[in-house]
Amino acid sequence: MTNIGIILGSTRPGRVGHQVAEWVAEQGGQHDGIDVELVDIEDYGLPIFDEPQSPLLGSYSHAHTRKWSNKIAEFDGYVFVTPEYNRSIPAALKNAIDYLYGEWNNKAVGFVSYGSNVGGARAAEHLRLITAGLQLAGVRTQVSLSLATDFAGFTTFTPDSRHNTVLHQLFTEVTAWADALAPLRRP
Repeated sequence: MTNIGIILGSTRPGRVGHQVAEWVAEQGGQHDGIDVELVDIEDYGLPIFDEPQSPLLGSYSHAHTRKWSNKIAEFDGYVFVTPEYNRSIPAALKNAIDYLYGEWNNKAVGFVSYGSNVGGARAAEHLRLITAGLQLAGVRTQVSLSLATDFAGFTTFTPDSRHNTVLHQLFTEVTAWADALAPLRRP
């Protein structure tokens, strides 16, 4: 089985991202050949990056970093769920990503974004650049959700059924790439 982490990138009070991440995890759980786990960065209490050494070294001083490292290292690939804030990703997500390096390497990644303009597509594009720098293989298919049409009253997630098909394809691609990259992750 391929182990995929669903990374929830918003920590804002009143966020709608949890609804999206739960939908992604539910849909992923129906996909053959993978195990999914929802990982909410809010649960890790990561302060602004506070390690004295570069993540490139993989030597962590703080318990919160080691806990985050251990969780991220468990996965073969990821699906990031992110809102678009000011044409980019939330600071909390960028901070959580920057805590680590080697744990991300040679794995696959897909993107599910949401926002009021273009379904958070600009946030997903920024994540593509960031994750490429971490040696993550980004898949082509992505899900972009509109706060205006995929959320009732901008607060209750009510996705159009067409998104299920796109998300299924995203999981197919993430799984294929994660499996293809597996030999590079073995010591």
